[in-house]
Amino acid sequence: MLYAGIAWSADGYRVEVVDADGERAVPGTHWGAERVPELTRWLGGGDGGMPRGRCAVALESTNGLVDGLLTAAGLEVYRVDPWLLGERPDFGSVPALALAELVRTRRATLSPLTAEGGGQSGRDEDYHDGIRRSAPVEAELTEAGRWFRHGPRDRPEIALTFDDGPDPVYTRQVLAILARYGVRATFFCVGLHVNALPDEVRRIVDAGHSLGNHTWSHPFLPDLTARQFRLQLDRTGEAFDRAVGRVPAVFRPPYGARTPETLTELLAGGPALALWDVDSWDWARPGPEKIARTVLDHAGPGSLILMHDGGGDRHQSVLALPAVIEGLLERNLSFVSAEALAGLPKAL
Repeated sequence: MLYAGIAWSADGYRVEVVDADGERAVPGTHWGAERVPELTRWLGGGDGGMPRGRCAVALESTNGLVDGLLTAAGLEVYRVDPWLLGERPDFGSVPALALAELVRTRRATLSPLTAEGGGQSGRDEDYHDGIRRSAPVEAELTEAGRWFRHGPRDRPEIALTFDDGPDPVYTRQVLAILARYGVRATFFCVGLHVNALPDEVRRIVDAGHSLGNHTWSHPFLPDLTARQFRLQLDRTGEAFDRAVGRVPAVFRPPYGARTPETLTELLAGGPALALWDVDSWDWARPGPEKIARTVLDHAGPGSLILMHDGGGDRHQSVLALPAVIEGLLERNLSFVSAEALAGLPKAL
């Protein structure tokens, strides 16, 4: 049995692998965010370098970008929550070797992740508590016109949105389908991928679509301090500015999780918070037909639709997309950007 820890930083991932005795099984490696598919194959014993055999992988709750592909590949993946860690840096995770040692020695105390449950598996109580406590701040943001989950119901407009990209494989496939039908969408991108794949971000913009901020590393927000959240938000904005010369007008919290401590950071200015009223559940990979039916059963004028182009195996999302678009066009609904749906400017 092997034990791997994956740590994230500003420029990608550090991976350490130890054996049952805690000795390094292979030298530590660094992977850019654009190489996560390759990293997944490597951890599974493919592409050489990694000894074949069963491998348990640990990552922090502030790293929500790699578990989808790892679990889809059949690897054992565990989330390490803050109470099991020492002091964490404000930006980045604890060392990969520490994570590998935790999964080696305390695997039974870690949270196993599944492709269906996603990165927040087992944290429902914290998730709902954060939302309940956030109500007063959300009321202030709503009053200021900077919090929304759908647009006006009296206009035949909808917004189709994609989270967790850009992805080196699936984003281009999504863009090709959108171009075929001539419809517009909004891509809520994570900073690690924007930084690693700026050409893909420019491809999105050049195709006429809009962008949203989705944090740097897709963390579970209840585990961040206000300062840690602000760094995630600002550094992602800076990556967008480097890639396309502007900062998105909208922000979406990973998993829809929020806390008053993090939302208060939005009160002083910056992007508006955009949630959704139609979840396609494509992240759970229930099958293309089920994804399309879920959207079409719940979408209507003003809907803000959640789908994914990154963060995991998204081939089902790609296969479902034509049926989603055709079904919505048959209802004479126009596709607009998330910020246009809410009456916001396109960029800050």
